[in-house]
Amino acid sequence: MTLQDLTALLHEGVPLAQLLRIEAIAFEPLTLRMPAAALALRPGGTTSGPALMALADVAMWAALLIANHGQDLSRTTQLAIQFLRAAAPGPVIAEPRILKPGRTLIYGEVWIRGESEDRPAAHVTTQWAVVPS
Repeated sequence: MTLQDLTALLHEGVPLAQLLRIEAIAFEPLTLRMPAAALALRPGGTTSGPALMALADVAMWAALLIANHGQDLSRTTQLAIQFLRAAAPGPVIAEPRILKPGRTLIYGEVWIRGESEDRPAAHVTTQWAVVPS
């Protein structure tokens, strides 16, 4: 799967993903970047929780699409986010990892940080149900 193929699948499946840019397509670490956008800010000038949750969900979906060679075989069933600190206004980076691929459920995590920051702003755990073909 090429970077262009993955980008097209994400944009078609989740139009909101057009706000994101995939930085690297290697399976691990896959890196997605959400550029700075006024749409993603909350009062006080930090990146909003809903924007970070959308980034995490799309990032994990991208990891699953790569693992499944572009086939959309799963759906989000659970997403829990722990906000560790405010994400500075500016680009935000998400790095998803599939922790346990299974026949019926898939578990993963996503670490999110501001592009200019070393420490994470959020940690996401997520579960996906495998959809029978």
